[in-house]
Amino acid sequence: MISLTENAATKVKAMLAERESPTEGLRVGVKGGGCSGFTYFLEFAEGANKGDRELDSHGVKLFVDSKSYLYLMGTQVDFVDGLAGSGFKFENPNARRTCGCGESFSV
Repeated sequence: MISLTENAATKVKAMLAERESPTEGLRVGVKGGGCSGFTYFLEFAEGANKGDRELDSHGVKLFVDSKSYLYLMGTQVDFVDGLAGSGFKFENPNARRTCGCGESFSV
């Protein structure tokens, strides 16, 4: 399962409410790149693509492609807001190594 914390879900819901275009949920995934091999990405989604897994976390629909799901199983996405900045943070139990910025990982 891939999930959002309550803080992350609250932030996503607020962002979805501000969008002018129809948006059904949030696409969560990984792609090749970054200093450790893979990078995380989040983007708004109008709906599911063929082969996506559809999940619900605190009332937010998440769409995850099958390849990304393998790397993200058990991951929790949080939203942090502090003096050093704010943003989404991935807690991925499958990551064996991460970079200093926390945006890329290897398995």
